[in-house]
Amino acid sequence: MEENKISIKEFKTLLPYLARYRTRYILGFICLVSVDGASIAIPQFTRRAIDLVSSGSFAMRDITTLGLGMIGVMTIVCFGRFLWRYFIHGSSRRIETELRQKLFEHLLSLSYDYYQKNKIGDLMARATNDLNAVRESIGMGLVALLDGTVMTAAILIIIFMQDARTAAFALLPLPLITLIILFFGSVVGKKFMRAQQTYSAMSDTVQETFAGIRVVKSFVKEWWFIKKFADTNDDYLDANMALVKLFGLFFPLVTFLSGLTSIILLLVGGIRVVEGYMSPGDLMAMFSYFQMLIWPLMGAGFVVNMIQRGAASLARVNEVMNTKPSIVSPAMPKTPAQEAANAVEIRRLSFAYTEGKPVLDDVSLSIPRGSMLGILGRTGSGKSTLIKTFTRTVDPPAGTVLVNGQSVQDWDLRELRRLFGVTPQDSYLFSDSIKGNIAYGTVSNEATLRKAAALSAIDRDLGEFANGWDTIIGERGLTLSGGQKQRVAISRALIRDPEILILDDSLSAVDAETERRILNALIEERRGKTTIIISHRVSTLRNADAVLVLDAGRVAEYGAPSVLIEQGGFYAKLAALQQLAQEA
Repeated sequence: MEENKISIKEFKTLLPYLARYRTRYILGFICLVSVDGASIAIPQFTRRAIDLVSSGSFAMRDITTLGLGMIGVMTIVCFGRFLWRYFIHGSSRRIETELRQKLFEHLLSLSYDYYQKNKIGDLMARATNDLNAVRESIGMGLVALLDGTVMTAAILIIIFMQDARTAAFALLPLPLITLIILFFGSVVGKKFMRAQQTYSAMSDTVQETFAGIRVVKSFVKEWWFIKKFADTNDDYLDANMALVKLFGLFFPLVTFLSGLTSIILLLVGGIRVVEGYMSPGDLMAMFSYFQMLIWPLMGAGFVVNMIQRGAASLARVNEVMNTKPSIVSPAMPKTPAQEAANAVEIRRLSFAYTEGKPVLDDVSLSIPRGSMLGILGRTGSGKSTLIKTFTRTVDPPAGTVLVNGQSVQDWDLRELRRLFGVTPQDSYLFSDSIKGNIAYGTVSNEATLRKAAALSAIDRDLGEFANGWDTIIGERGLTLSGGQKQRVAISRALIRDPEILILDDSLSAVDAETERRILNALIEERRGKTTIIISHRVSTLRNADAVLVLDAGRVAEYGAPSVLIEQGGFYAKLAALQQLAQEA
């Protein structure tokens, strides 16, 4: 979001929320105005008391009555302040909660490619710091705006009614204060946007560092990340110090100019009292009103600050909310009319992340229902991209990928993805128990959990963990070995009993004996169901009905493992090399 696009028009997106809580806001504003009215009445009690005392003829009963009246007014102020805080701040907190929930839901609706272009730390900053600033602008910002407007208008009317000449002289510094406020408002939004951007960069650094803590420590690179964080932390400090300097200049100037009004009031008002045009009580009341007027003047700076901050932050939130998913369900999803012979069919599929650099080039393939397909190829040959087109994690050209005889573009996304159980290369695990990770997203009983664990052979490792099933494995499975993480991920896919199971290099960190055990269990368990296995090991694929060999995104070989061995191509050469490695 460019700095010059910051505008209070961003608040249009909050109108539905404000309308929903309008009753609470109205009640809060009524209480706020009541507090203002009561506060404005207090100097009048003071005026009458001073005039009574200065007259030299008064009864204690009169002073007592005025004192009790002031206590009553201050009681209204006390309860009124509690109520407007309850209604207005309470509403802003509720709106913040709804916005955060809506933002989170929207982020989950965005497609895979969005997260390749945007950093997680920045998105977290928008969901925390930015929403806090939005909440302040529709809470205290609105309070300061209304309070300042009501107080200023009421005080100006009262002081001019009391003595217009004295009020006019005392208000001479006001135009300068107005100019300062206008200048302050034009600058603070841009500087706050800069502060939020640097906070996002700092969040990115922290998130990346702790997410990759294993790599950081294994390469002894703590010092490098400490320096990187120190640089972003200093940038954040500099951005905030620019705001501090601005505030440091603004408030003393406003205070100084406000002080001038007091000096002018004492000079002009004192003369008016001596001349008999004002009573001592009138002068004291006017002095109190001018002291009260300082808050609305200072509050104007707060309003400008909060509104600009809120607009800058809301612009960043709206930028995310206005982003549309690049992959969505069709308006009228179709359901396959009958069971197709092929679970997946690929028709001359070409795909590129970057125009002119195809990852897949004219790939055609049929995967019969209930078969096991192996996929082999060098790193970067397009294996993972190919299976991502099946679930529309990346979007293939229309009509090039069919699941159960229907183009993936015609499926409802949820229904399409429910057909698949996928274990991706990175075997991502959540900071939960082993049981929680296996049962993730499903309602399972103990027997189903144990069966899934037995199929992946993770059950034999449970005794090594302090709390068995309930052992918390840390973020991204930090406490597990690579092979254990892969087996937990395989169990997570198997427990759903998917129509099509995809294992994307999910046995690479598993030893040969465990691999054989898992594959034998899978062959038995998945009989009659479609299974796709990507691997760099020929031993993993030898039981497949067919093997697809990709080379630079093109189909290099395809056929049964025994046939590919006889052809003497890449599959046969790799099989020979791996056989020699086992014998060595």
